[in-house]
Amino acid sequence: MTGANRHDVTQLIPLVHAIPAIGGKPGRPLRRPKSLYADRAYHSQMHSILLRNRGIEPRIARRGEPHGSGPGKVRWVVERTSSWLHQ
Repeated sequence: MTGANRHDVTQLIPLVHAIPAIGGKPGRPLRRPKSLYADRAYHSQMHSILLRNRGIEPRIARRGEPHGSGPGKVRWVVERTSSWLHQ
């Protein structure tokens, strides 16, 4: 958690570092996700490079493209599920 005055984009890489091991399946738990979905605010070459160096495929919407392309379709499902959980 960070203060309200911190910009979200600066916290992407620390957030990825803080992801705990993903358990549930037999065998060694995953230490990082295979891909990361994010909206346009996180689209930068630096973020893409840092994520790929960690073995994570960035699925980040590009700036300047119309809405409804690529990751936006997946993001809506996540936001809808989150709103159902919080009623």
